[in-house]
Amino acid sequence: MTLRGLYVITPDDADEARFLERVGRALEGAGEGHWAALQYRNKLADAAVRPRQAGAVAKLARRWGVRMIVNDDVDLACALGADGVHLGADDGSLAAARRRLPGKLIGATCHDSIASARAAIAEGADHVAFGSVFASRTKPRAVRAPLALFAEARALGVPLVAIGGIDADNAAQVIRAGADAIAVIAAIFDAPDPALRARELARLFHSTRATPS
Repeated sequence: MTLRGLYVITPDDADEARFLERVGRALEGAGEGHWAALQYRNKLADAAVRPRQAGAVAKLARRWGVRMIVNDDVDLACALGADGVHLGADDGSLAAARRRLPGKLIGATCHDSIASARAAIAEGADHVAFGSVFASRTKPRAVRAPLALFAEARALGVPLVAIGGIDADNAAQVIRAGADAIAVIAAIFDAPDPALRARELARLFHSTRATPS
């Protein structure tokens, strides 16, 4: 399944109205360049708020023609009819998620491990995420994954997502290293103009090519 381009992850924000306004502003940048997906993730939203909030995000994503993926929650992805789910190592069975979400995107966090990626693919993941590729403000203690890992991971035969500390200054470097998609939070939502920054990052997939391994 094709997954290439800008992969935007929603920010942590306890103010629901502000959260949705910020996501909407970022999606205004979806008219140009390559967008891989928008992932709903808001660790500051409680369980009662999440279904309503995720539903609103799904509507915004559909309006802009962007695929919407749910972080960590297969039940919510199923209830929304989302385009997929992303699971970490402790977020449940990938094989069970694949059975419940046939034909949908299923991503797996693999940190810096090719072996973990192989296992995830065997269980049903159709794309894998490596990182943190740079120091991350969102997860400052995250395992670091070297950019050289992406050349080795090409043999896995699935799209590769890079995450962690990616911004306008280093995104092209990550794409050249072999990432099919770049996952970003702060680079978009801390920017003065999230739509403009999204357009800038998405356009990199028109002009930047992976370095042959």
